[in-house]
Amino acid sequence: MSNSKHSSTIITLLCITSMLCACSRSNWKLVWQDDFNGSGIDYTVWSHTDRGNADWANTQSKDPRCYEMRGGCLVLKGIVNDDLEADTAHYLTGGIWTKGKHAFDCGRIEVRARLQGAKGAWPAIWLLPFDTENNRWPNGGEIDIMERLNHDTIAYQTVHSYYTLNLKQDNNPPHYTTAPIKPNDFNVYGVDILPDSLVFHVNGKRTFTYPRINTDKPGQFPFYIPQYLLIDMQLGGSWVGAVDPSQLPVEMEIDWVKHYQPRKK
Repeated sequence: MSNSKHSSTIITLLCITSMLCACSRSNWKLVWQDDFNGSGIDYTVWSHTDRGNADWANTQSKDPRCYEMRGGCLVLKGIVNDDLEADTAHYLTGGIWTKGKHAFDCGRIEVRARLQGAKGAWPAIWLLPFDTENNRWPNGGEIDIMERLNHDTIAYQTVHSYYTLNLKQDNNPPHYTTAPIKPNDFNVYGVDILPDSLVFHVNGKRTFTYPRINTDKPGQFPFYIPQYLLIDMQLGGSWVGAVDPSQLPVEMEIDWVKHYQPRKK
């Protein structure tokens, strides 16, 4: 058997194993959740995301107008900034993360959310290594559970790493997919972080598997480590394109976050 056929067989077997694991909810035990039913954000777990220079971060704000607790949901908003003397960003967005506070020790992570569309809107739910000092980006990897652009009826689910970015190995194996969503309703976005693969799903249906493979190139599968979760509304940037301020404010409603671990056999 050639090396390429051998690799394909391994990937196929891993995908089948991961699919079976992902589809059977009886294999999972709920270990933590936040249902956002309180009067405010639980700051023992969450913080507001920091402003940064990257496209996703350059509008992040702690402005209270970007946050609301409503109907048992946390609402993160993207708004037009009407006070450029107080903040030079033309748009402001709400975001939260568990960085430095709460680690997700692999297993299954799911988030139920409703995403309002707008031109230039880029809501995201994603994971980064909890140990930030020893897992500098992109060496520790990035798991994008969900990204949506503008008014799309699909969500992007992607992995990034030294292997996919620095070594340009973004198709060996393929590192992303798109999945249909209910654009005007709540959807459940999830990923299973397993020793041999990442298994993505939307509304309980498996959409994509990224397997660990045998390769002599470094950094292909750094993902089986504790993660922190980011949930943020984002506006504008080179990927999503320009913002139409007439379509703002725009919202993402977060109903709950759940973390599962495999049941012991």
